[in-house]
Amino acid sequence: MLEDKHVDLVVQDMNFQAETTSGEEGIALFRAIRERQSDLPVILLTAWTHLETAIELVKAGAADYLAKPWDDNKLLASVENLLELGESTREVSKLRGERRANRNALQRRFDLRRIVFASAAMERLIELACQVARADAPVLITGPNGSGKERIGEIVHYNSAVKAGPFIQVNCGALPSELIEAELFGAEAGAYTGANKAREGRFEAADGGTLLLDEIGNLPPAGQMKLLRVLETGQFERLGSSKTRQVKVRVISATNADLVQMIHQGRFREDLYYRLNVIELNLPPLAARPDDILPLAEAFLPDGVQLSDEAGAALLSHNWPGNVRELKNAIQRAGLLCRERTIQAADLGLVARAPPLRVSSDAEPDRAAIEAALARARGVISQAAAELGLSRQALYRRMEKLSISNSD
Repeated sequence: MLEDKHVDLVVQDMNFQAETTSGEEGIALFRAIRERQSDLPVILLTAWTHLETAIELVKAGAADYLAKPWDDNKLLASVENLLELGESTREVSKLRGERRANRNALQRRFDLRRIVFASAAMERLIELACQVARADAPVLITGPNGSGKERIGEIVHYNSAVKAGPFIQVNCGALPSELIEAELFGAEAGAYTGANKAREGRFEAADGGTLLLDEIGNLPPAGQMKLLRVLETGQFERLGSSKTRQVKVRVISATNADLVQMIHQGRFREDLYYRLNVIELNLPPLAARPDDILPLAEAFLPDGVQLSDEAGAALLSHNWPGNVRELKNAIQRAGLLCRERTIQAADLGLVARAPPLRVSSDAEPDRAAIEAALARARGVISQAAAELGLSRQALYRRMEKLSISNSD
C-alpha cells in the first residue's frame, strides 16, 4: 500500500495472527514501514504485556502508543493531533526548504563569511547588507550587545568595492576617552603622556579599505567633530601635528545605544548621526529570531559533542539577554562539563523563562506537571510533550522514571 498510495498515518497492532502474542510481527512491520518512509507517523496498539516493547519502538521513532483496551476518544485525539502535526510539519518543511534555497543563492552570489543563520529576519538583513555593500556610503549597524554586529560589518566590507583593502575594527567602548582620538587619528611623539614615539592611527591603517567603529556612541565630542570632518573631506591631523593627512576609507559604525536619544541629551552630534546613518542595518536580538538558536548552537559545539533533546529545548526556552555571545559561551562551557560527549540541559546553566508548569529541582517536569499536561492533551503523548517542551522520547523516559501510567 505504501508503494501504491499516499498514506498520512498508520495505526498498527503488535500481533496479527491468531494465538500470536510475541509482538515480533508488529516489530517487523514497524521496521519495514520505517525503511520505506522514515517520517511516516505510526501509532502502536499494544497489550500491557508488551508495553516495554512499545516504548522501545517509540524511542526508535513511533509517534505514539495506546494500551489495550484502548479508549476511542484517545485514539481519535492522537490521530487528529498527528495529522495536524504532519500538515504543519510539511508546511514548515516547505518553508525551511525555501529558506535553505535562498541561503544557498546568497552564498553563491556573495561572500557571507560563513555566518550561520536560518531565520527569515537574518536572511533579509544579510541580503540587504550585501546589496548596500557596493555603495560608497557610510553604514550604521544597530542592535544589542553580543548580537553579531561585527559579523555584519565584515560582510559589508568583503562584498564592497574595497574588499581587497584592509578591514580594521576599533571598539570605541573599550578605550579611555582620552585615548580614542589617538587611536583613530594617530599621534606625534609627546602629544600626550606616554607617547614616546609617533604612531599611526586606525584611519591611516584603513586607507583604501574599511574602518568599523564599534560602540560609536562612546566617541567623545572632540572625536565626533574630527570624525565628521574625515567623513566629509577625508582629511585629519594626528594629535600634536599640524600636518593634514588625506585618506579614502569606507566607514561602518555600530552601536547598541539609542543615538537619537543621545542627540536630545546633547551627547551626540546630530550632523554626525545623519552622516553616519546614510544606510542603517538593524540587527534583531537573538530572542527575536529563535530559528537561529539551534543552528548557531550546533556551529559552536566542540568536535564530537552533541546536544540532547532536553538541552535543545532549554536553549529554545531561554531569552538570551546576552544574545549570540551568551549562546557561544554557554555551549563552550557545557562542552567542557558534559558527560559522554552529550550536553544535557543542566550542563548549560541557563535560567529559563518562567514556565507555566511546575518543575522539579533538576529542571525536568515533575509528576504533577506531566499528569496535568497529559490530562489537557487527552492522553496524546506528542501534544503533552510539546506543551512540556520535551520530545516524545524524553517524555516517555520521564514517565518511566516517575512510574506514570497513561492508561487513565
